[in-house]
Amino acid sequence: MIRLALDIGGTKMAAGLASEDGRVPEFRTVPTPKTDTWAACAALLQSVADGRAVDAVGIACAGPVDTVGGVVAPINISEWAGGFPLQDAVRSVFPGAAATLAMDGAAAALAEHHHGAGRGNLDLLSLVVSTGVGGGVVLGGRIAPGRTGNAGHIGHLVVPGADEPCSCGGVGCLETVASGPAAVRWARSQGWTGTTGLELADDAHRGDALARAALHRAGTALGVAIASAAALLDVNLAVVGGGFSQSGSALWKPLRESAARHARLSFIKDLRIVSAELGERGTLTGAGLLSLVAAI
Repeated sequence: MIRLALDIGGTKMAAGLASEDGRVPEFRTVPTPKTDTWAACAALLQSVADGRAVDAVGIACAGPVDTVGGVVAPINISEWAGGFPLQDAVRSVFPGAAATLAMDGAAAALAEHHHGAGRGNLDLLSLVVSTGVGGGVVLGGRIAPGRTGNAGHIGHLVVPGADEPCSCGGVGCLETVASGPAAVRWARSQGWTGTTGLELADDAHRGDALARAALHRAGTALGVAIASAAALLDVNLAVVGGGFSQSGSALWKPLRESAARHARLSFIKDLRIVSAELGERGTLTGAGLLSLVAAI
């Protein structure tokens, strides 16, 4: 049985053959173009299929998504922002193949549950802290999708003291404080002269006061959001991944301190916050796991 995994993000798309356990040992990536996005995606899928009949495709895509209708409207893919029928488009390339769609954060959560830092835990919250802040929820060993498939959009929880406009159209979202670009933007407004999240983390490690303040601000906001979501969902494990999450103790220390300060209810007092294990493969692995569901 041939199963494909597809991961679509704002900067790149990845696809590969899924193994029997949902892992994707080898995959191909292409940049996400500004125009003709579907043409590039279809070509990627066909190159991975290499002429073979495909039985199932698991799809993870940046949100918002509509898993009921099979439509995606990612904020960071302008050509699709008004809605694109991704599930039907995939089926048009592989007629007869089953296709299962999930938000990228939900797919990452599923992957960490099966093969990463969430192994052995039926319930967890997952965050991807990078150019944005995404997330997903696993409850009872399954993705908790919500009404439309968008449950887990933790980056759009409003955090205290935040007042910047967000790309979603709201104001004060976690993403406006704790994403890599947001932390860089704030640090530069305070006089820091660097330009990237990596530079910010390096300067914080070297003791630069402004860089450390920016990471402290981001980490504190993440801790508040995680504690709030844990209380809402009744989970005691949060798995945090994404490139900006690798900024070191200057981010993680205030994150854990902030979460501990707010997670005081008896059922979340043992809340654990750990680093994701799957790295950049997390979302694609989740898509691989979705392909197993699609094939049933």
